[in-house]
Amino acid sequence: MNALLDELTWRGLIADSTDIDALAAHLDSGPISSYVGFDPTAASLHIGHLVQLLVARKIQEAGNRPILLVGGATGMIGDPKQTGERTMNPAGVVEEWTAGLSEQVKKYVDFSGSNAAIVVNNYDWVSKIPTLEFLRDVGKHFSVSRMLARDVVARRLESGISFTEFAYVLLQSMDYRELYRRYGVTLQTGAQDQWGNITAGANFIKRTEQATVHGLVTPLLTKADGTKFGKTESGTVWIDPKLTSPYAFHQFWLNTEDSKVIEMLKVFSPRGKEEIEELAREVEEAPYKRVAQRTLANDVTDLVHGEDLRKSAEKAAAALFGRGELAELDESTLDAVMGEVQTQKMECGSELPSVVDALAASGVVPSKGQARRTISEGGAYVNNRKVEDAEAKISEEDLLAGKYILLRRGKKTVGGVEIVK
Repeated sequence: MNALLDELTWRGLIADSTDIDALAAHLDSGPISSYVGFDPTAASLHIGHLVQLLVARKIQEAGNRPILLVGGATGMIGDPKQTGERTMNPAGVVEEWTAGLSEQVKKYVDFSGSNAAIVVNNYDWVSKIPTLEFLRDVGKHFSVSRMLARDVVARRLESGISFTEFAYVLLQSMDYRELYRRYGVTLQTGAQDQWGNITAGANFIKRTEQATVHGLVTPLLTKADGTKFGKTESGTVWIDPKLTSPYAFHQFWLNTEDSKVIEMLKVFSPRGKEEIEELAREVEEAPYKRVAQRTLANDVTDLVHGEDLRKSAEKAAAALFGRGELAELDESTLDAVMGEVQTQKMECGSELPSVVDALAASGVVPSKGQARRTISEGGAYVNNRKVEDAEAKISEEDLLAGKYILLRRGKKTVGGVEIVK
């Protein structure tokens, strides 16, 4: 098999292909152009999209040209969901998100050299096609019975699916043909849930251009219990630091299950086979050291947010549990840390609360009585400083960023309060 496909196979990044042997021969015949699409259905990409960006990077590293499509047109409609009809976002919002995602994707590929990447927006051609031309030139080549047989459509027939979402596949197929015509694109990649759209596009090109093109999809990543990867109790893990802080991002990867960490290293880390196999041995022999999780968290955070922000995230995690100085953290990092410990707002007037009141308000102890007992037993901390006086009060100097107090009981029970004056 082709070296690129061997690499993608070893990393667990191939779930299906239109014809893997034909694709291998095509890749061996010389540099090709491939594309992957991202619809602006939110203000940021998430770590599921990161898989596709890393596949595009691998394709480029093998000497081919990646084209990253941001769907200013398809984002106005939305690919059919399993659960129900999408909410259509206002045109101005979609336009804004399209611009934002176009900048995000640029970070992961190279725009120099003979195989320089290209970012395109399908609104540039979709918006120019008259309805009659679209129906005659595109719609004529799609069988309704075949469209109805698609998994997502079949599942939605009972609950209802609009013609808008039903017709999405025509737009994506048209994108593939447009990129074939403009840039000679002969490979489309995507996640496994895009298989129907990708094969429809390949068939459309075969019908209208009498050409053979290819499709390749990656597996949908899941947790050990089979649930969707990339979701936390607080929501989706975004790559925009304003939506998921570098601290929370780093923590997400640190919490990867032992049974999944090597799989995730193969997908998300640039490390080679020997290094990852060594980490697999570490997981087998000494899982409690969590060396693989730290490696994964550092590699992915460096990739998405850079080494400096990753080091700040590590510093914040150390400070949270008494191994660093909280006062040295900048306000944005503190905001992220306090958000993770589920900080409670505590209103007070001109007088700051007692430590007992703050401990109880934070939830690290169930009552003020328990707060007093924890202090007397030597297990209460304010901003990692042990409290020895049950009558002690919070001072202005205790307020981190002028508003936060971190409370801890013992080594691991942490909470916080935000003082509202």
